[in-house]
Parts: sequence; structure tokens; C-alpha cells
Amino acid sequence: MTATVARHSFPTEHAAEGLAVLTRSAGRLIGGLEDPPSDLGDALRLTLTLAKSHCLLDPESGELSTWEAWVTAMQTGSALFAAATSGEASVTCRIADKDRTLPTAGTHRYADAGAWLTAFYLAAVCREKERLTALCRIPLSLLHAADNQYDEYVYAWVDTLQTYWLGGSGLGRKLVAAVDGTDPSVIPTADHELTGKIIYPPMELFHRIIRGDNDGFNRALLEALQWHKEYWSDEDRALQSTGLVALAPLAMACFAHDADFPIEVRSEYLPKYLLERAWAGEFPT
Repeated sequence: MTATVARHSFPTEHAAEGLAVLTRSAGRLIGGLEDPPSDLGDALRLTLTLAKSHCLLDPESGELSTWEAWVTAMQTGSALFAAATSGEASVTCRIADKDRTLPTAGTHRYADAGAWLTAFYLAAVCREKERLTALCRIPLSLLHAADNQYDEYVYAWVDTLQTYWLGGSGLGRKLVAAVDGTDPSVIPTADHELTGKIIYPPMELFHRIIRGDNDGFNRALLEALQWHKEYWSDEDRALQSTGLVALAPLAMACFAHDADFPIEVRSEYLPKYLLERAWAGEFPT
């Protein structure tokens, strides 16, 4: 039986105009990436916002322009880490239908664990295996050295995903470390609502995937989307386009879909054609 999680209320009256403004802003920012200093951190945040905003009026991601926006965000995330790990003064990456020569100086400061997870989830949604492999070879020491520091369980979660994708050892132990690290008693000063409703759920979804637990995965996916909705329904967050798509649960659902799990939860938080890889391979990325 299929369950449905409706998206929280979000105004659409001026959505087309807002999308046009975002598109122009993203275009300007991407166009300037070849001029130092290359602000790939802001570019990743803006292109992801644009990709999610497309799904306000195109909730199933059925339009080519929506797929193009998601690909651009994915390319930007991968480019950030390509630049941060390059030993050269510049690196060439394809972003928004163009090969761009990006200066690498200073990019390491943006290459933190949060950006890595975003880039990984985007590559998973876009089914970019080579980019996933490249991201999973990024040393944890690079993420630790970035400007933004995270609680240790975040690095354990990154380590878990890298181990899974590269077929390394200690997967279960690393996942347990990540999950245990989200316990409020372990991180008493953390934002427990963010941790419990947004950060922990993809760990549980991943746990169900590696166990091959189809039914458990769908129960966890339903809970993850309900928690996502609760979190983004708060009046202080409800108008932020960040909440329009549940990126981490979507990425886990893409892994599950490709492993032949029947996905029995429908939601605007999980754009249908992104989940079902309908656009993958549509054009060179």
C-alpha cells in the first residue's frame, strides 16, 4: 500500500518571477567562477537552492529545465572538491554546459563535511558514479581542515558513505558510530531538532538499504518525510526553499530504487522523475 506525504504549504503566487531572479543570480555567479577568488561555496548553495526551487512549480521534475538545474548543482558540488584537491593553480570542470577553468586557491576552506554530503547526495540523485567515486576518495583530513567544523558523528557518516561506495571494511562499525553520535546525551549543545529530524533519518534509511530490508526502508522513508515536513513547517523556516525537496532521503531512495527496492512512499519532497532516474543520461554532464 502506497503512503503519501504532502508537502508543507508554500506560496506559489510569485514563484515564476522568483525562479527567474534566482536563475539570473546563479548565472552571474557561475559566470564569475573563472575569476579569482572562485566562490564555489556560494555557488553550491545557490545552485542547490535553484534546483529545489524548480520543484515548487514542477514537483515531479518532469521539465528539462528542472533536470538542468539539478545537474548544474551536482556539477558545482563536484567542482568544489575537484578544485580543493587539485595540486595545480587551476582545474577544468564542466558547469552549466560549459568547461570552465577554475582557480583553486582558497577553495579548500569551502570543502567541509556539510558541502561534501551535499555534493555526494547530488551525485547520487543524478546517478553520477564516477563523481561519487571521486568524492569518496576525498580524505577526511581535508574536511576537518575546512573553515566549518562539525560534530564527530558527521565525519563518521561521511566515512560510512565513503566506505560503502568504495567497498571498504568496517562499514557496520562506522555506521554505528555515526548513529550513536546523534544521541542528544552525546551532543548536549547541538540542535536536537535538526539532528533528529534532518540529519539522522538518512542514516536509518541507509541502514535499511545495507540490510536489504525493503519494508523497513519504506517505514523509515515515511518517517523521514514526515519529520522533514514537521521541521520545515515551522513558521521560521516554512518560506525557505531549502525545504522543498528532502535531499538526503531522496539520495537514499535513489540508492534503494536502483537496488530494486519497491518505493512505496510518494511525496513532492521526492520528485518522481529524479527518483526514477528518468533524466539520467539525457545529455553529457
